[in-house]
Amino acid sequence: MLSKFMQAAILVTATVALGGCKLDAPKTATPVKKPPASDYQAATPTIPPAANIRAICYNDADLAILRGRMLQMELSVATLQCQTAGGGRAFETIYTSFLEKFRPELTTNVRNLQQLAGRRRLNVDVVVTEFSNRMAQHAPTDREFCPRSLRALEWALDPQVKTLADVPPPYDLGPDMNIFPCPPK
Repeated sequence: MLSKFMQAAILVTATVALGGCKLDAPKTATPVKKPPASDYQAATPTIPPAANIRAICYNDADLAILRGRMLQMELSVATLQCQTAGGGRAFETIYTSFLEKFRPELTTNVRNLQQLAGRRRLNVDVVVTEFSNRMAQHAPTDREFCPRSLRALEWALDPQVKTLADVPPPYDLGPDMNIFPCPPK
């Protein structure tokens, strides 16, 4: 009989003791919103360039063209992927503002990309689709996918940003696609 009484007392004591513990206290402070900056880019895995890098590398001007299109495609994919709690597109308005701000530069980028494709024997549709597909692969694997993309959009719309070249894409897809800068001579 004593053991049943003792078991009940231990159970009541343990329950009372645990009842006073806050196992996962609610967080009442909202996270600090970072000011717009270009510090959002995901780490790029180190991929060694090919031995014949000089034959396949891109100069700075060509890299700027490719990165401009890479940025636009990545932000477009993020706009389609990131949703509000109600299922709407979370970045649609800010992405539209991005397009409006950089419309002249994006138009020039289309022409420059066509010229680059002619010189380098690239298929523009394949390159652009590849940028989109590779970006979409990050959505289910990177917990920071939407916040990273939002930071990129906010940085792009910051008044101190004047050109697309000032906005790094959220993910540098270049090394993954054998797009390497030419080494210094």
